[in-house]
Amino acid sequence: MGATAGAVWGRAEQQDFRSRVRGTLLGAAVGDALGAPVDGLTLEGIREAHGAEGLVDLAFGHGRRGSVTHLTQLTLFSLDGLIRAQVRRDTGAWHPPTDLHRAYRRWAATQSDWGPDERRKDDGWLAREEWLYARRDPARACLIGFGDDIMGTLDALKNPGELGPEAAARSAPFGLLVGWEPQLVMQLAVECAAQTHGHPTAYLAAGAYAVIVHALARGESLDGAVQRALAILAARPGQQPVADALQYALGAVRQGMPTPGRVEELAGDGTAEGLLAVAVYCALVGEDIRHGLCLAVNQSGPSGVAGALTGGLLGALHGETALPPAWLAELEGRPTMLALADDFAMEMTQGPALHGPAGSAPGWLTRYPRA
Repeated sequence: MGATAGAVWGRAEQQDFRSRVRGTLLGAAVGDALGAPVDGLTLEGIREAHGAEGLVDLAFGHGRRGSVTHLTQLTLFSLDGLIRAQVRRDTGAWHPPTDLHRAYRRWAATQSDWGPDERRKDDGWLAREEWLYARRDPARACLIGFGDDIMGTLDALKNPGELGPEAAARSAPFGLLVGWEPQLVMQLAVECAAQTHGHPTAYLAAGAYAVIVHALARGESLDGAVQRALAILAARPGQQPVADALQYALGAVRQGMPTPGRVEELAGDGTAEGLLAVAVYCALVGEDIRHGLCLAVNQSGPSGVAGALTGGLLGALHGETALPPAWLAELEGRPTMLALADDFAMEMTQGPALHGPAGSAPGWLTRYPRA
């Protein structure tokens, strides 16, 4: 696993990149927070609870408005793992899937421990954030996949029959590796998704999602980003359901005004490729981010995942300042997300100034230990 030579980062490019990193992370979290309270409800049930227009604002979940689920928790640990992989590269060790698995194991500890364990000196700062120790409906596949030190791989899959969309929903950060070639972005996302979701449809949906985010973060159009993902998918065994779902989403855009019925049709049985199609469709037809997110979550499938996937695309496309400010104001964990997003952007654009052969910033290695 390797990366291309890094781009030369001017100040304007760094600021644009940071805005897209923040947008991707906050957008996915806002979508998760919007949709999660109506997970498990039918469209009729959503309308009964929230009015004829359905859900159009943040609702109460886990005791407050704006609370996030394990989808956002795992996305944060994806970013943490990617930063740690870059830092560890100085040691000559370079296998990002292993670093991501270690990060996800740190998440798994938050689901069983009462709170941060100060004795674990190698945890870094994210695993010491107390609010992350809330158990928020974690998918069984994630608990099983990260339940021990044995890492699932493409040769030794965890949960080989798992078709769910949760691995895709934690995969937006791989797309933020803008200095990498898209084929490598897909490979890393696929390998990390297979740690919990071993069915090709699930891990290839995660890979395609990461490639779409990658193209958006590099300034491409959403339609062009989907075409790029389709081109890279074409060589992958088992890719047909994912490719068909993406093509179906693109075709649906031309079929008149968007409706909840069309979103439900795209979502299908709530498996990974259907929710990927929902995200692409809603991001393409949404009049703005609020409309796109509301369209994604007002359906009978997994609304939290649909919101998270859609929000990640829209945030990468438009940057943080396009996100609804009233929703951001209530978003659980926003200070943590902003700090992590800015750390990631700084690592990707100014990593050599933080650590390397010439010396390392001790504060950085405290936040992101090499161990």
